Amino acid sequence: MSDPDLEKLLRRLHNNLAEDKLIQTITSDLRKKLRVDRVALYYFYRQWSGRVTFESLSSSIYSILGSTGPDDCFNQEYADLYQGGRVSAIANIETANIAECHRDFLKEIQVKANLVVPILIPSGLWGLLVAHQCQSTFYWSAEDIQAMQTGASNLAEAQAIRNNK
Repeated sequence: MSDPDLEKLLRRLHNNLAEDKLIQTITSDLRKKLRVDRVALYYFYRQWSGRVTFESLSSSIYSILGSTGPDDCFNQEYADLYQGGRVSAIANIETANIAECHRDFLKEIQVKANLVVPILIPSGLWGLLVAHQCQSTFYWSAEDIQAMQTGASNLAEAQAIRNNK
């Protein structure tokens, strides 16, 4: 391997480690601040298909790491809403006006309340920052929503993430 190739590889590894540390710190800090069971990062690896790549948990029983979500439920209409800055704050998934496939998926992963904010980079929707309360319904305060939006904004501004797409 030539020196320029080695430097490129080392730079890529450094950027990936920096990105991983930033995401883990933000998801952990948010979970503690919001006092919820799970905060996860859902990353879109291709158009409207993604997976949970990071999570912070109150208990390992809530792990959904690697989950691809209800891809058949997430379509261009939802993508457009999130690209426009949509925030979805659902206090009770049982009474929320959501698609049945979405409700079924949330039940499957033990969610009772759900807060989702987009991670927007210059090229568009990079991912979703998601908070879940699994033990009970949960009212999302304006401060909770603001904290999640700040976390998503901090992720979107990170050089390693901006250069990822």
